[in-house]
Amino acid sequence: MSNRFANDKSDRHHRKLWSFIYISICIVIACGFIAGLDTLGKDTVTNQQESLQRALHRDIIQCYSIEGIYPPSLDYIKEHYGLTYDESLFFVDYQPIGANIYPDVTIVCLEEKGDDRLITNIRKNN
Repeated sequence: MSNRFANDKSDRHHRKLWSFIYISICIVIACGFIAGLDTLGKDTVTNQQESLQRALHRDIIQCYSIEGIYPPSLDYIKEHYGLTYDESLFFVDYQPIGANIYPDVTIVCLEEKGDDRLITNIRKNN
């Protein structure tokens, strides 16, 4: 009759190998999950910025359509047209050029992801 512990060294080697493979797979999955969350966060900020861009453009055009002039300031748009956005996340530079000239509007994302900083200029679509 053979000893049941005869292949103990070989079994330990296989267990260590499988443990190493299992831990490696878990690490790869965790890294993929973290990278996915980071990408999702960037996409969310980008979507918020695009939404702000559309809302500003819509409010500027609506003001011009109703009042016959472009809004004199960003505060005017907020007060009269109900524009709201996260001011801790975005800086909006609103430069009126004239009553009948589309203003220069720049949206800067204050949250940096690595070296990425989202800057959007809104121009008149002609």
